[in-house]
This record gives sequence, C-alpha cells and structure tokens, in this order.
Amino acid sequence: MKYKVLFLDIDGTILKQDHTYTESTKDAIFQVLEQGVEVFIATGRPLHEVKELAKELHIQSYIGQNGALAIYQDRTLVEEPMERHLVEKFLKIAKDNNHELILFTNEKNYLTSLDHPKVRQFLQSFQMNHNNLFTEDVIEHILGLTVLNVSDASQTSLYNFDENIRLSQVNIEGNQHAFDVIRTNVNKGEAVKKLLQHLQIPKEQAIAFGDGMNDKEMLQAVGESFAMENATPALFPYAKNKTTSVNDSGIYNGLKKLGVIK
Repeated sequence: MKYKVLFLDIDGTILKQDHTYTESTKDAIFQVLEQGVEVFIATGRPLHEVKELAKELHIQSYIGQNGALAIYQDRTLVEEPMERHLVEKFLKIAKDNNHELILFTNEKNYLTSLDHPKVRQFLQSFQMNHNNLFTEDVIEHILGLTVLNVSDASQTSLYNFDENIRLSQVNIEGNQHAFDVIRTNVNKGEAVKKLLQHLQIPKEQAIAFGDGMNDKEMLQAVGESFAMENATPALFPYAKNKTTSVNDSGIYNGLKKLGVIK
C-alpha cells in the first residue's frame, strides 16, 4: 500500500512533555516528506501557536483548533466558527461555576482571566503567547473553546446542554483540569474527511497518530491509525494500532511497522 497523507497530533504525539521532540520523530517526518507524502499537523492548538514547530519540521498543512480550521498549503479549506449562542452559554456556565475559558480565534487566544493559576499553568504548558482578555467584540469569530479549572470530571455534565457537544479531557500532565469542547460536526475527524475528499485520497491511503480523546474521530477517519503508548486508555479502542510512547519514538516505530520508512 502506498500511503499519501499523514496526520499528526502535536502534544503527546510529536512533542514530549518538555516541548521537545526526539530526533527519530523528525527523521520519520522527513523520510515521509521525501516520498511525496503530504503531512498535516492535526492539533487542538490554534494554528497561530504552531507555525514555528511546523517550519522546523517542514510541514506546510494544518488542522487546528480540533478541526475548526484546516489549511492545505496556504489554502483555507475548513473554517467553522462556533455559533454565538453556544459561546454565550459556555461563558455563563463557566462564570456561574468559577471555571475559566480560553476562546480561540484564528489570530489570538482570548481568556476570561489572565491571572488565574490554572490559566497561567495551561498557557505555559502549551507555550501560548498570543493572549488577550476576552471581549464581546470577538464572539462571532470563536473557532473553539477549552474549559479550565474544572475541579472534578463530573462537572463536565454542566455543559451537556447540547447533544452535538462533548468535552474531551486534555491528556497532558498537570492539565487534567482542562477540557476541550468538541463538536459532533466539527472535529479532527470531520476535517480529515473533508481534506481527503478535496485531495481525492481514499481513507485507506491515510495514516493518523494521536494520544487524546480529541483524536478519536481522526483515528476513525483514516485507514491506518495509531494510539501512542502514553495515550489516555479510553482512546485505544478507536485506534487500529498501538505504538510506543512519544518519549520512545512512537511515530517512527509506527511508520516503520507499516513499512513506510526504514
């Protein structure tokens, strides 16, 4: 089988906890690119925070903000802002329950607080630098949300007001209080499907790697999927394969298993 496209999550998949990647990860990506395979970063992060990493790895195509924005070689193919009433509902519930929100546009990260310790921890963990306090004038441009300072996973039920929304716990040490908002019709998997259709590539010729529940739909949308050894255990049933951890050349070993690289 000749594979034509590769989708890679960032945190816990490309990047280790210390924000670095192994030399084997870089080597694997370069080997794939040399074969003419299109490589996409597919992340929950906003794209304005990942361009430097992409440049280092020679990647020119992206899925950002959990599928709300997708760019193929400078062409925007997917852009799906959240409906205003949903954003307003999240803002109210968060305020009523002492939660914090980080709201993403295609240019900046907007926060309900810049000073809360959990917010500062999250921004540091994901090396987010384009941060402003949230104001109403950007509410029509929100591509995605993350809820912060959730003290107990059971509190996520507060946000179960729409059957087309679910919360996905962030799978990074120290940030279990954070939950990404995933839409049924806007997620990494839906973005992958649209990109494959645009590129006229069958799913059987697509590969994806991930480690969190925000990768669930993406792993189901491709022919060969890998959950990292460090993935949240709930993700394993949705992946066709399991590879080694992000610290132990997981991407390299997975691609080698398929015979894509040497």
